[in-house]
Amino acid sequence: MGKRLGILASLVVMVFLTVTVEQTTAYRSQHRNAYATMMYMGTPRDYEFYVAIRVMIRSLVKLRVDADLVVIASVDVPLRWVQALLGILASLVVMVFLTVTVEQTTAYRSQHRNAYATMMYMGTPRDYEFYVAIRVMIRSLVKLRVDADLVVIASVDVPLRWVQALEQEDGAKVVTVENVDNPYRNQTYFTKRFKLTLNKLYAWNLVDYDRVVMLDADNLFLQKTDELFQCGQFCAVFINPCIFHTGLFVLQPSLDVFRDLLHEVEIGRKNRDGADQGFMGSYFPDLLDQPMFHPPLNGSKLEGTYRLPLGYQMDASYYYLRLKWHVPCGPNSVITFPGASWLKPWYWWAWPVLPLGIQWHEQRRQTLGYSAEMPVVFIQSIFYLGIMAVTRLARPNLSKLCYRRADKSTSLIQASLKLVALWSILAAYIIPFFLIPCTVHPLLGWSLYLLGAFSLSSIAVNAFLLPILPVLVPWLGILGTLLVMAYPWYPNGIVRALSVFGYAFCCAPVLWGSLVKIMSCLQVSLEREAFLPRLGESTSPPEFKLY
Repeated sequence: MGKRLGILASLVVMVFLTVTVEQTTAYRSQHRNAYATMMYMGTPRDYEFYVAIRVMIRSLVKLRVDADLVVIASVDVPLRWVQALLGILASLVVMVFLTVTVEQTTAYRSQHRNAYATMMYMGTPRDYEFYVAIRVMIRSLVKLRVDADLVVIASVDVPLRWVQALEQEDGAKVVTVENVDNPYRNQTYFTKRFKLTLNKLYAWNLVDYDRVVMLDADNLFLQKTDELFQCGQFCAVFINPCIFHTGLFVLQPSLDVFRDLLHEVEIGRKNRDGADQGFMGSYFPDLLDQPMFHPPLNGSKLEGTYRLPLGYQMDASYYYLRLKWHVPCGPNSVITFPGASWLKPWYWWAWPVLPLGIQWHEQRRQTLGYSAEMPVVFIQSIFYLGIMAVTRLARPNLSKLCYRRADKSTSLIQASLKLVALWSILAAYIIPFFLIPCTVHPLLGWSLYLLGAFSLSSIAVNAFLLPILPVLVPWLGILGTLLVMAYPWYPNGIVRALSVFGYAFCCAPVLWGSLVKIMSCLQVSLEREAFLPRLGESTSPPEFKLY
């Protein structure tokens, strides 16, 4: 009986999947013929065959074959592989026998009346970092089970693979738009990275929704905020006493308002910063005088404009003063990081300089993960370990650098060698910092940095015959600084800052002493010629003439 029920359930699932596949691939052209291949799991070379199948399919696409491209995939093929194939196939046949697989492959999205939206555009040095931040924020909202669609307003030049990842892997709806021309780009004090932030105005064009919560990528959600959809036509938070913040605001989409906004951009409406915040502050000048938003208990939507409680945009700088949240105005729901762009929480060096960075990375670890960065981390680790081994084995030969010189140039050569030695030590501490993937986890990032600095410092130690401890004093100082900043039991931010400054004050004499020690060791090595022997000269003692 159980076996019959299992067969019946499998038949029902196959019929349901066939209908779903036909619906989801309706937009693709249908051919009377097909090229087909199969893919299954359970061999040591599953990934290699997956790559081979993708290459073969893309070659057929390049040849513009007049047929559908079909992959017959077993039930245990990873979902991300299926999604990758969906991006290039004209059709997909999946044979499944489990209901849970149907739920994964159909990728059904329900239509909601409200949406969380963000924007993504290209043209800054940090495009990839913001792309990662957007994906983490979207996945955190999915994890919170928000009752809304997730929309990304993407400019036309966003790479297709990014768009596919957002749609197929993250469940977002991507709306492609043309960039809004910024007429303020030539005004004084304009910041170039804000050139395309006026694309945020496209949020008013999302007329399929009753309300839209527009978000910047640097928002960290602590809990659901679906009550914001009860707010009026425009609502925002004042994290500055007189200027509301556009990192999160609520709006009611309207084509009339959207056209009026674009018209105001064209005529050059007053804009203090040339970006979205200055423009909208000018467009909604009376928001400061509006009442505070309190969601109605009956779930109804309000009309008009409102100020949002500060708990919906808790500036991270408030936390750093007390090292705890104490925002009595509204629920403590969303953290924002409006400070320096190079200290955004997704950068590995932002923690432990800013304690909240680890909280953002913990959210990423639970949602998106770090699979994109791990190959680079692994390769760099092997590279640094290899350098340490090679320099240690080659130590006798590294120092046998030979040159010819005249007696009159001795002091110049010695000064040059000292300078080269110091610059090589300095480079050992700088180069690894810029090689590490920017968005890796801080613990991995700092570990890889310390490994790289130690590895490259060993080159200077072995090449210039330097004592290792003075060269590694900066390394030990950096490690100690990280430990002091990461100490979790400070009563407040002031004590933490004083501790860091006190540690730096105590380290300064030690650092200076190590520099003096390095210079003296270099001088001794040069004078004894143990470090750079001369060619073509006799080793006999010099002759002295008496006058």
